[in-house]
Amino acid sequence: MCDSDKSPTFLSRRVAVTAVGIMSALGKNAGETLASLKTGRDCVKKVTQFDVSKTKCSTAGWIPEEFLAGVAGESRATRRMNRASHMMIAAMREAMGQLPGGAAEFKPELAVIGTTSGGMSFGEAFFRSYINGGPKKERGRWLANYSPQKQVLDAFDSVGISAPCQIIANACASGSNAVGHAFQMVRSGKYNRVLCGGYDAISEMVFTGFDSLQASTAERIRPFDKDRTGLVLGEGAAVLALEAWDDAVARGANILAEVTGYGISTDNHHLTQPHPSGIGPLQAMTRALESAGRRAEEVDYINAHGTATAFNDATEGVAITQLFGGESGGGRRVAVSSTKSMMGHALGAAGAIEAVISILALREQFLPPNINFREGEAGWNFDVVGNEAREAEVGCVISNSFGFGGTNATIVLERGVA
Repeated sequence: MCDSDKSPTFLSRRVAVTAVGIMSALGKNAGETLASLKTGRDCVKKVTQFDVSKTKCSTAGWIPEEFLAGVAGESRATRRMNRASHMMIAAMREAMGQLPGGAAEFKPELAVIGTTSGGMSFGEAFFRSYINGGPKKERGRWLANYSPQKQVLDAFDSVGISAPCQIIANACASGSNAVGHAFQMVRSGKYNRVLCGGYDAISEMVFTGFDSLQASTAERIRPFDKDRTGLVLGEGAAVLALEAWDDAVARGANILAEVTGYGISTDNHHLTQPHPSGIGPLQAMTRALESAGRRAEEVDYINAHGTATAFNDATEGVAITQLFGGESGGGRRVAVSSTKSMMGHALGAAGAIEAVISILALREQFLPPNINFREGEAGWNFDVVGNEAREAEVGCVISNSFGFGGTNATIVLERGVA
């Protein structure tokens, strides 16, 4: 259990999370997401948006259309938006709706958002129209809604926000990088209020790309299982409002959690495969703990990257065992789960979505499950939260995100005791 003492060596200003919004296959808001997590609901299902008859994998954690219906209204402009915009609008509205004064109360000075593909499905349609002779009148709409900042601007407009926006596209670490970068901006004193998060929507090109890499599975996704056979994709969006702790306390804000640490690394081993030694994840987690002024033994739960591919889980498992499984971990087996087992891998949104899930674990004092789990690898020394959620004392959580090219990011979140 983490205590609330903070060493000034590691911390300039405390950073509070005062609002969150989330949408994924697990649910269209935080309440539905929490219910799915506690029941271990499997939200991976057959893809119907495009043809999957020629791919090995035919499933994904995609968001039902009824989740998106009416989110942005029924105007002509909103009907022309990419579905990723609707996801971001839903997450942004939920976050701002948690503040008594809404967006006007928070007044963000900056937004940092992670994504990998923007409105990729519109990009596909735009280029296919040249090859297949599609309708020319649609090309302008597709192009205008394709760029990665458009979805953020649509979400801003929906709640009346105007702020500079930085887009981070750093493979599957993008969402965690966005939260971590925002955390550093507030902790350093450069900004007082920053919105951060991530989004990604499934597109045919990305889906078939992962399938062609033989990273996807035709079976159930089984993170950390010794018989795992690959990942399935997901989609969604998440938004977090970060602000200086003292400011949040002064205005009587409801503090949901505290971001206390952030660590990154790049191992440069391979275009798509992590270094087999686990050095990249190990460095990211070690640096995040150093940033937070925490020891490995103080971490109660790890929301793992856990994609269920052979290489990713092997390297992350080795790194967790090295850092948490021995004397440095206090002689105990840290609790670990991959919530991707229930919703798939949301790519650039994954880190932001899993940061919100980690906050839910802190708030509700439980460990989200790693479903479809049977048996772990020999030599791993950590406790996989297999198949069912558990009640637990959770004060300090690590959330991992690791991407292609050996890019690694880790966030430390705590309960936020005054």
